[in-house]
Amino acid sequence: MKGVRKKLSELLVVALNGSPHKTGNTAFLLNEAISVCMEMGAEVEQLHCQSLLKTVNSPFCVACSSPCSGKCYADTKLGEALNILAKADAIIVGSPVYFGTVAGQIKAFWDRTRLLRTNKSLINVVGAAISSGASRFGGQENTINAIHDMFLVQGMLIVGDGHNADNAGHFGCASQRPSAEDVYAINRAKILGKRIIEVANATKRLRNR
Repeated sequence: MKGVRKKLSELLVVALNGSPHKTGNTAFLLNEAISVCMEMGAEVEQLHCQSLLKTVNSPFCVACSSPCSGKCYADTKLGEALNILAKADAIIVGSPVYFGTVAGQIKAFWDRTRLLRTNKSLINVVGAAISSGASRFGGQENTINAIHDMFLVQGMLIVGDGHNADNAGHFGCASQRPSAEDVYAINRAKILGKRIIEVANATKRLRNR
């Protein structure tokens, strides 16, 4: 986790890096998006799923209690991260394409959000997705759609990479590695950042904060 950068805005944007690499293609695009969020006045917290999952005995949810009590991650960095997530106004999830869908790290992390769902913590939180792949058409849209599905089960509000000042966009930001050389994807990540803040501000009253 990186510290929250505090600005004048009351908005908190959380960036979830579902890649095993802290500084890879996915992380690069997440940084492009959240840099715009910070410029627009939001607080930002970055969470690296793989590092957080290492702080619990097992990285996988085994439904040890139903409804979820959160006991499996109590007093861990993962628990702290989930508490941060519960306060978010917007969440940007980034994942590389692994066998045509999300990486196991983000899926394992999201499976641990059962208690947040019970508490309705993420209802009306704005969600957006970023994906990077080795090939131009290597499953990025499938990966983004899988992230959207995870958002929907939490009752979140999904946005893509469209904005009035640009165009209507598509599903989110998708890139071909190396992301740092994908000029189109970099631009879409920045547009996505603007859209996140716009919708998070407009829907603030809908969230139970």
